[in-house]
Amino acid sequence: MMIGYARVSTDDQSAGLQIDALRNSGCQKVYQDLGAPGGLPSRPALGRALRALKRGDTLVVWKLDRLGRSLAHLISLITELEASGVGFRSLSEAIDTQSASGRLLFHVMGALAEFERSLISERTRAGMAAAMVRGKAIGRPSKLSPAQIDAACRELLQRGRNLRDVAHELSVSPPTLKRALALMSPR
Repeated sequence: MMIGYARVSTDDQSAGLQIDALRNSGCQKVYQDLGAPGGLPSRPALGRALRALKRGDTLVVWKLDRLGRSLAHLISLITELEASGVGFRSLSEAIDTQSASGRLLFHVMGALAEFERSLISERTRAGMAAAMVRGKAIGRPSKLSPAQIDAACRELLQRGRNLRDVAHELSVSPPTLKRALALMSPR
């Protein structure tokens, strides 16, 4: 059985073009998410479509970008489908994982996605190293100033106060205060 999936990003868009193309390609059932941006982690109709698929079925989309948030997300979804014995077709890109050329194209896309991820990772590491050389702090700013940490340390050591109470007064969690104290202590 061929099952279609259509998605539009905003409520004022129409999925009509996608639905017509899916039905004309032979889809017996079409699931659609309306007003669901691609970056949305949960798309109810996509979940229903994926649950409806059985071994030997084919998931069909009008265009690749209707299915996944990113190339990596697409690769992950299509790999899961393939492992379940479910085929995949994209009408606009003429990809059909049930044919040799469609599987080849899919694997080339996967290799390109992996290459893209490694380039992003390399650029991120290089940018962080350059920022550290320039003296920039990397990571999230501390919730506590050095003065607050010193005061908390005095409260805990000299006055014997409870870590939870001191953290509450500083509007942070006890683990946050504990980490801050550990970073400030001499090694």
